[in-house]
Amino acid sequence: MVRAKSGGEDEKSGKLDYNLAALKLLCVQLKSATLAPSQNAFALGAILFQRAWLQGVLISVPSSDADADPFLLDDGTGVIQLNLNAEFLSRRWEAGMYVMVVGGYVVRPDDLPMIKV
Repeated sequence: MVRAKSGGEDEKSGKLDYNLAALKLLCVQLKSATLAPSQNAFALGAILFQRAWLQGVLISVPSSDADADPFLLDDGTGVIQLNLNAEFLSRRWEAGMYVMVVGGYVVRPDDLPMIKV
């Protein structure tokens, strides 16, 4: 598995390169992605990407009294953590919901990979 601190975001500006496609992937495919540091991106074969599109079931959502619980998405091939921005946090989320997410891919050492939505 690739270990990287930033999920392909441009190190200087923190912005994603929207010239790169958001790939429709499964969690198991993300495990094969390799870091392409010179491109500030990840690669699957010859395809560069910074953002991933996943679909699956929410298996964990933060409870109102315990913000430490993460958003976890299970797509049937693996689990990935979701990091939602404030706009999406105000919505009502429940475990068991089927969702589609597109966002920046981040691999964290010794932790689940993450999609920043």
